[in-house]
Amino acid sequence: MQCSYFDAGRCRSCTLMGHAYATQLAGKQAHCQEVLADFPMAWSEPVTSPESGFRNKAKMVVGGNVAAPTLGILDRAGHGVDLSDCGLYPPELSATFAPLAAFITRAGLEPYDVPGRRGQLKYVIVTVSPDGELMVRFVVRTAEVLGRIRAGLGWLREQLPSLAVLSANIHPEHKAVLEGAEEIILTDRDTLPMVVNRTVLHLRPRSFFQTNTVVAAALYRQATQWLDEIAPATVWDLYCGVGGFALHAAGPGRSVLGVETSAEAIDGARRSATELGLSGVRFEVGDAGAFAVGGHPAGLAGPAAAQAPDLVIVNPPRRGIGPELAGWLESSEVRSVLYSSCRAESLARDLAAMPSLLPRRARVLDMFPQTDHYEVLVELRRA
Repeated sequence: MQCSYFDAGRCRSCTLMGHAYATQLAGKQAHCQEVLADFPMAWSEPVTSPESGFRNKAKMVVGGNVAAPTLGILDRAGHGVDLSDCGLYPPELSATFAPLAAFITRAGLEPYDVPGRRGQLKYVIVTVSPDGELMVRFVVRTAEVLGRIRAGLGWLREQLPSLAVLSANIHPEHKAVLEGAEEIILTDRDTLPMVVNRTVLHLRPRSFFQTNTVVAAALYRQATQWLDEIAPATVWDLYCGVGGFALHAAGPGRSVLGVETSAEAIDGARRSATELGLSGVRFEVGDAGAFAVGGHPAGLAGPAAAQAPDLVIVNPPRRGIGPELAGWLESSEVRSVLYSSCRAESLARDLAAMPSLLPRRARVLDMFPQTDHYEVLVELRRA
């Protein structure tokens, strides 16, 4: 993949840009195997991704001014750098940027000036589903601009006929975080259906979803294949998000429980389970680690009230599952673990804390081409 922004030095986010894709992939596989060298296991061939046009979400910093907004990133001085032609986005996503920039001008949404700490609009976040529907989120400093956004909704729908969900996230603080705690839905619909392997996952505005739909689908297929070979009767999906692993794990005679801190994500997961008629799958809001070790919140029964499952799926943030949950898994009666990790270093630390659960096989999945990041799925079985 060639990128004019990278070549011109305007954006260096894609650290491997310009390297042959085969070289990128080989480097990721080698890095993962080196980090996990203390844990002998069988390695499958890595899962590839399209080199460009693979991202289903664009998180665009808004810069410039009302008359000429930029959508992209900020330079070191805090000035906007427009990346509307970034090759990481598919055409369905790229086609939204010009209408959204025009909407910013029409609605008089002043871009937030980071150095000056003034203005309103911080980010525009756009997600496209496999069916081509769109979710658009405006991250604004205060609710004062909601009237202007609502007033322009009809015009925006004309420009973006595939717009399904529109929301405003209120982010009043001057912090280097993407969003605030309050989300205001401005359309009748509040979820974006993401069809993955014929399973509909309902994505709400503040829910996490893998940024590469093609590779996410491959990840769920691989996990399901390994899980079905193990054939557990009971499964916990910890850090379940919108239920991708849990819903794929469902099957006749199998009990599946998903746990996630995000109430929005759990709402979407429950909606999917209901639509699929999966009576053996349930989802609960709670901290995954606290649930497993028994320090669960009121109303959520943890292992103190239920037998540990046959298999646990974990898909934690980059920091990993941590010593508490790793310690519980080590001392529990759980026979198998599927660990999906986006950081091999934290995965290695967690594996070292679970010596009784032996890594059996692993597979790297190239979730993030053009960067040195990747996903790796590891199957562990108790010795």
